[in-house]
Amino acid sequence: MKILFGVQGTGNGHISRSRELVRKLKSDGHDVEVILSGRKEEELKEIEIFEPYRVMKGMTLVTYKGKLNYVDTMFRLDLISLLSDILMLDTDGTDLIITDFEPITSMAAKLKNIPSMGFGHQYAFQYDIPISRGTIFEKYALLNFAPARYNAGLHWNHFNQPIFPPVIPETLYALHTVSVVKEKVLVYLPFEEAEDISLFLNPFTGFEFYIYGKVTEALDEGHLHFRPYSREGFLGDLMECNGVVCNAGFELPGEALHLGKKLLLRPLDGQIEQQSNALGMVELGYGMAMDSLDGSVLADWLQKPGREPLRYARTVDYIAEWIGCGHWEELPKYTAAAWAEKI
Repeated sequence: MKILFGVQGTGNGHISRSRELVRKLKSDGHDVEVILSGRKEEELKEIEIFEPYRVMKGMTLVTYKGKLNYVDTMFRLDLISLLSDILMLDTDGTDLIITDFEPITSMAAKLKNIPSMGFGHQYAFQYDIPISRGTIFEKYALLNFAPARYNAGLHWNHFNQPIFPPVIPETLYALHTVSVVKEKVLVYLPFEEAEDISLFLNPFTGFEFYIYGKVTEALDEGHLHFRPYSREGFLGDLMECNGVVCNAGFELPGEALHLGKKLLLRPLDGQIEQQSNALGMVELGYGMAMDSLDGSVLADWLQKPGREPLRYARTVDYIAEWIGCGHWEELPKYTAAAWAEKI
């Protein structure tokens, strides 16, 4: 099957989960071409598995101090470039378009009447799962930013809906090879400012915080260890840590739950998906959430015990099998099988 695969490049989570599915689809013999959008090519890391790929401008979300800035987001939107990319996209011979919340491929599929499939956490919100109240605009954007005809939604729990478990990198199935360090905490707060993170964590000298994404070179300041983003280093610290403090995205909390790490989420203000994730995390009893960098909440969370691993299935195997069978209306058969698998 010839597949055009769109990846939203603005978040490492989109790239991480799409990397796993693209690798599986290629190993199954499909011809996969990848479009990445939303970030400059020089800012994209470890995307070799996507070759052959193309990078397009797409749409980029603008944030500052933990809050989504809608005005700057709209100001930076280049509609002429976006429409040009959609109209000029070569889809000749394409059997299926898969979009991981990527608007160019989503819109091209609709315009050219090509079967399309949404892959990712955002597509779980098509079903009855926890969702923040938000505004009408926020809900509309979440459900219509990059729509598709069929949906392979992902979530930490099935909520009795036809959605898949999270996509876990193959590296994280080797649990027996890494010992947990009780005082080690992984921190990933890409929407916060570095100085705010330092002030937040500095009082807790009894713990070692490994903070990713705020520096270009490794920097150690006492118990605060700043690290540039490296997939290998990040996953290694994730396996070794006792807990994770992060924004309320989807992939990293899912990986932490898989490994049995306790979680403290700080959702991005004004972002309904992250607000909904924090709501779902608390409702499930899987972790805690805070509305700001709140030291009192952190102090309470640091004293909490660890949790048992959820050990999710190899989700991409089931999604790839569903894609390959061609009977896409049989989605519940494959989602049920994924949740039934015991790792």
